Amino acid sequence: MTGLGHLLEHNQAWAARMEREQPGFFSRLVDQQRPRYLWIGCSDSRVPANQIVGLPPGEVFVHRNVANLVVHSDLNCLSVLDFAVNILGVRDVIVCGHYGCGGIKAALAPSQGRIVDHWVRHVRDIAKFYREELESQSCPQSRERRLCELNVAVQVVHVRESPVLAGIASKETRVHGWIYDLADGLLADLTPTVESLRAMEPSAGLR
Repeated sequence: MTGLGHLLEHNQAWAARMEREQPGFFSRLVDQQRPRYLWIGCSDSRVPANQIVGLPPGEVFVHRNVANLVVHSDLNCLSVLDFAVNILGVRDVIVCGHYGCGGIKAALAPSQGRIVDHWVRHVRDIAKFYREELESQSCPQSRERRLCELNVAVQVVHVRESPVLAGIASKETRVHGWIYDLADGLLADLTPTVESLRAMEPSAGLR
Protein backbone atom coordinates (compact mmCIF):
# COMPACT_ATOMS: atom_id res chain seq x y z
CA MET A 1 0.00 0.00 0.00
CA THR A 2 1.26 3.46 -0.87
CA GLY A 3 2.02 6.19 1.64
CA LEU A 4 -1.47 7.52 1.01
CA GLY A 5 -3.17 4.25 1.72
CA HIS A 6 -4.90 5.64 4.78
CA LEU A 7 -6.76 8.10 2.54
CA LEU A 8 -8.04 5.25 0.39
CA GLU A 9 -9.18 3.47 3.54
CA HIS A 10 -10.99 6.61 4.67
CA ASN A 11 -12.67 6.76 1.27
CA GLN A 12 -13.87 3.18 1.52
CA ALA A 13 -15.27 3.81 4.99
CA TRP A 14 -16.99 7.00 3.84
CA ALA A 15 -18.55 5.35 0.79
CA ALA A 16 -19.81 2.48 2.90
CA ARG A 17 -21.26 4.85 5.49
CA MET A 18 -23.03 6.96 2.85
CA GLU A 19 -24.59 3.90 1.24
CA ARG A 20 -25.62 2.56 4.64
CA GLU A 21 -27.19 5.85 5.75
CA GLN A 22 -28.71 6.71 2.35
CA PRO A 23 -29.23 3.54 0.32
CA GLY A 24 -28.88 4.21 -3.41
CA PHE A 25 -27.07 7.50 -2.82
CA PHE A 26 -24.36 6.92 -5.43
CA SER A 27 -26.66 5.46 -8.06
CA ARG A 28 -28.80 8.59 -7.79
CA LEU A 29 -25.77 10.87 -7.84
CA VAL A 30 -24.24 9.30 -10.93
CA ASP A 31 -27.37 9.79 -13.04
CA GLN A 32 -27.18 13.56 -13.26
CA GLN A 33 -25.59 16.67 -11.85
CA ARG A 34 -28.05 19.28 -10.61
CA PRO A 35 -26.30 21.51 -8.09
CA ARG A 36 -28.28 24.42 -6.69
CA TYR A 37 -25.30 26.68 -6.06
CA LEU A 38 -22.01 27.75 -7.57
CA TRP A 39 -19.33 28.43 -4.96
CA ILE A 40 -16.34 30.57 -5.94
CA GLY A 41 -14.01 30.34 -2.98
CA CYS A 42 -10.43 30.32 -1.82
CA SER A 43 -8.16 27.31 -2.23
CA ASP A 44 -7.43 27.37 1.52
CA SER A 45 -7.81 23.84 2.87
CA ARG A 46 -9.61 25.17 5.95
CA VAL A 47 -12.62 26.39 3.94
CA PRO A 48 -14.35 23.33 2.39
CA ALA A 49 -17.48 24.55 0.64
CA ASN A 50 -19.88 21.64 1.20
CA GLN A 51 -18.93 21.07 4.81
CA ILE A 52 -19.30 24.60 6.14
CA VAL A 53 -22.80 24.95 4.68
CA GLY A 54 -23.80 21.40 5.61
CA LEU A 55 -24.61 20.15 2.12
CA PRO A 56 -23.89 16.70 0.64
CA PRO A 57 -22.06 15.97 -2.63
CA GLY A 58 -24.04 17.08 -5.68
CA GLU A 59 -25.46 20.27 -4.18
CA VAL A 60 -22.58 22.69 -4.78
CA PHE A 61 -20.60 23.28 -7.98
CA VAL A 62 -17.21 24.57 -6.82
CA HIS A 63 -14.41 26.71 -8.20
CA ARG A 64 -11.50 27.61 -5.93
CA ASN A 65 -8.36 29.65 -6.37
CA VAL A 66 -5.98 31.66 -4.20
CA ALA A 67 -7.93 34.58 -2.66
CA ASN A 68 -11.21 33.69 -4.43
CA LEU A 69 -10.58 35.94 -7.42
CA VAL A 70 -12.73 36.42 -10.51
CA VAL A 71 -10.38 37.80 -13.15
CA HIS A 72 -11.65 38.73 -16.61
CA SER A 73 -8.73 36.91 -18.27
CA ASP A 74 -9.07 33.72 -16.22
CA LEU A 75 -10.75 31.32 -18.65
CA ASN A 76 -10.80 28.61 -16.01
CA CYS A 77 -13.04 30.58 -13.67
CA LEU A 78 -15.18 32.00 -16.48
CA SER A 79 -15.66 28.52 -17.96
CA VAL A 80 -16.87 27.24 -14.59
CA LEU A 81 -19.26 30.19 -14.34
CA ASP A 82 -20.50 29.63 -17.88
CA PHE A 83 -21.03 25.90 -17.35
CA ALA A 84 -22.77 26.44 -14.02
CA VAL A 85 -25.16 29.13 -15.25
CA ASN A 86 -25.84 28.10 -18.84
CA ILE A 87 -25.56 24.30 -18.70
CA LEU A 88 -26.39 23.33 -15.12
CA GLY A 89 -28.93 26.10 -14.60
CA VAL A 90 -27.46 27.37 -11.34
CA ARG A 91 -29.13 30.60 -10.27
CA ASP A 92 -27.27 31.37 -7.03
CA VAL A 93 -23.57 32.19 -7.24
CA ILE A 94 -21.71 32.58 -3.95
CA VAL A 95 -18.34 34.33 -3.83
CA CYS A 96 -16.86 33.38 -0.47
CA GLY A 97 -13.71 34.81 1.05
CA HIS A 98 -12.36 34.24 4.52
CA TYR A 99 -10.51 36.09 7.23
CA GLY A 100 -6.90 35.02 7.62
CA CYS A 101 -6.53 34.48 3.87
CA GLY A 102 -2.93 33.83 2.85
CA GLY A 103 -3.51 35.47 -0.53
CA ILE A 104 -4.66 38.68 1.15
CA LYS A 105 -1.65 38.60 3.46
CA ALA A 106 0.65 38.13 0.47
CA ALA A 107 -0.97 41.08 -1.31
CA LEU A 108 -0.28 43.34 1.66
CA ALA A 109 3.35 42.25 1.91
CA PRO A 110 6.23 43.22 -0.41
CA SER A 111 6.47 41.07 -3.51
CA GLN A 112 8.87 38.13 -3.26
CA GLY A 113 8.97 37.49 -6.99
CA ARG A 114 7.05 34.21 -6.69
CA ILE A 115 4.45 33.00 -9.14
CA VAL A 116 1.70 33.70 -6.62
CA ASP A 117 2.75 37.37 -6.55
CA HIS A 118 1.62 37.69 -10.16
CA TRP A 119 -1.77 36.32 -9.17
CA VAL A 120 -2.33 38.42 -6.05
CA ARG A 121 -1.45 41.63 -7.90
CA HIS A 122 -5.19 41.75 -8.53
CA VAL A 123 -5.69 42.06 -4.78
CA ARG A 124 -2.92 44.64 -4.61
CA ASP A 125 -4.85 46.71 -7.14
CA ILE A 126 -7.86 46.61 -4.83
CA ALA A 127 -5.71 47.60 -1.87
CA LYS A 128 -4.36 50.57 -3.83
CA PHE A 129 -7.82 51.63 -4.93
CA TYR A 130 -9.15 51.57 -1.36
CA ARG A 131 -5.90 52.72 0.23
CA GLU A 132 -7.43 55.54 2.26
CA GLU A 133 -10.04 53.27 3.78
CA LEU A 134 -7.50 50.59 4.59
CA GLU A 135 -5.06 53.07 6.12
CA SER A 136 -7.83 54.36 8.36
CA GLN A 137 -8.05 50.98 10.08
CA SER A 138 -6.68 50.89 13.61
CA CYS A 139 -4.16 48.07 13.20
CA PRO A 140 -2.64 45.72 10.60
CA GLN A 141 -5.06 42.95 11.56
CA SER A 142 -8.06 45.21 11.00
CA ARG A 143 -6.60 46.33 7.69
CA GLU A 144 -6.20 42.73 6.58
CA ARG A 145 -9.74 41.80 7.60
CA ARG A 146 -11.16 44.81 5.79
CA LEU A 147 -9.27 43.94 2.61
CA CYS A 148 -10.72 40.42 2.82
CA GLU A 149 -14.19 42.00 2.81
CA LEU A 150 -13.42 44.50 0.04
CA ASN A 151 -11.98 41.72 -2.08
CA VAL A 152 -15.20 39.71 -1.80
CA ALA A 153 -17.29 42.74 -2.76
CA VAL A 154 -15.13 43.47 -5.81
CA GLN A 155 -15.26 39.85 -6.99
CA VAL A 156 -19.06 39.91 -6.73
CA VAL A 157 -19.01 42.91 -9.06
CA HIS A 158 -16.70 41.03 -11.41
CA VAL A 159 -19.13 38.10 -11.57
CA ARG A 160 -22.07 40.41 -12.19
CA GLU A 161 -20.23 42.24 -14.97
CA SER A 162 -18.76 39.14 -16.61
CA PRO A 163 -19.78 38.27 -20.19
CA VAL A 164 -21.41 35.11 -18.85
CA LEU A 165 -24.07 37.09 -17.01
CA ALA A 166 -24.88 39.39 -19.90
CA GLY A 167 -28.48 39.42 -21.07
CA ILE A 168 -31.02 36.95 -19.75
CA ALA A 169 -28.68 35.25 -17.30
CA SER A 170 -28.02 38.50 -15.46
CA LYS A 171 -31.74 38.84 -14.65
CA GLU A 172 -32.13 35.29 -13.42
CA THR A 173 -28.87 34.81 -11.54
CA ARG A 174 -28.28 36.09 -8.02
CA VAL A 175 -24.69 36.77 -6.94
CA HIS A 176 -23.92 36.73 -3.24
CA GLY A 177 -20.82 37.80 -1.32
CA TRP A 178 -20.01 35.89 1.86
CA ILE A 179 -17.07 35.76 4.24
CA TYR A 180 -16.04 32.93 6.53
CA ASP A 181 -14.38 33.34 9.90
CA LEU A 182 -11.88 30.61 10.69
CA ALA A 183 -12.03 31.57 14.36
CA ASP A 184 -15.62 30.45 14.90
CA GLY A 185 -16.66 28.66 11.71
CA LEU A 186 -19.40 31.16 10.91
CA LEU A 187 -20.35 32.79 7.62
CA ALA A 188 -21.46 36.41 7.21
CA ASP A 189 -23.39 37.86 4.28
CA LEU A 190 -21.62 40.87 2.75
CA THR A 191 -23.98 41.17 -0.22
CA PRO A 192 -25.75 44.31 1.06
CA THR A 193 -22.41 46.17 1.13
CA VAL A 194 -21.63 45.53 -2.52
CA GLU A 195 -23.90 48.15 -4.04
CA SER A 196 -22.21 50.96 -2.12
CA LEU A 197 -18.84 49.88 -3.52
CA ARG A 198 -19.87 49.20 -7.09
CA ALA A 199 -19.50 52.76 -8.36
CA MET A 200 -16.02 52.91 -6.87
CA GLU A 201 -14.73 49.85 -8.64
CA PRO A 202 -13.11 50.42 -12.06
CA SER A 203 -14.52 47.77 -14.41
CA ALA A 204 -13.38 48.84 -17.86
CA GLY A 205 -11.30 45.71 -18.18
CA LEU A 206 -14.40 43.54 -17.87
CA ARG A 207 -16.41 45.14 -20.65
